[in-house]
Amino acid sequence: MAEYRTSVDIDAAPEVVFEFLVTDTGMTSWMGQWASLDPVPGGQFAVDIAGYPARGMFLEVDPPRRVAVSWGFVGNDSLPPGSSTVSFDLTAIGAGTRVEVVHTDLPEDDIHGHIDGWNHFLPRLTRAIAGEQLPPDTWKPAP
Repeated sequence: MAEYRTSVDIDAAPEVVFEFLVTDTGMTSWMGQWASLDPVPGGQFAVDIAGYPARGMFLEVDPPRRVAVSWGFVGNDSLPPGSSTVSFDLTAIGAGTRVEVVHTDLPEDDIHGHIDGWNHFLPRLTRAIAGEQLPPDTWKPAP
């Protein structure tokens, strides 16, 4: 199994960034076309991303410092719902926030598609938080 780590600095307070990780409207402003989120430990995490239904549950919710969810895709035998973990750690830096993303328990064959995805979606998170109205997302996983 593989792990991917990355981070992005965002020009907003952790409290603002946190809302984009735990609300349906916040999540779909930067990732996915539909979301149903229940941000309590054991609560539903469901986001449809480019036609792929990501499903899992909230594992940890510590406002405004940390969110961890289980992650996988309906119909994917190598990465079924809830089989990997994504954590978002938010650290105040000056007037902004560093968001560290760690995605663990990824099958080796799926790591490149997830790296491509995080490299695509984290800049969208930054732009959405800055108030930019983003166009509908047309991202597809890299082959």
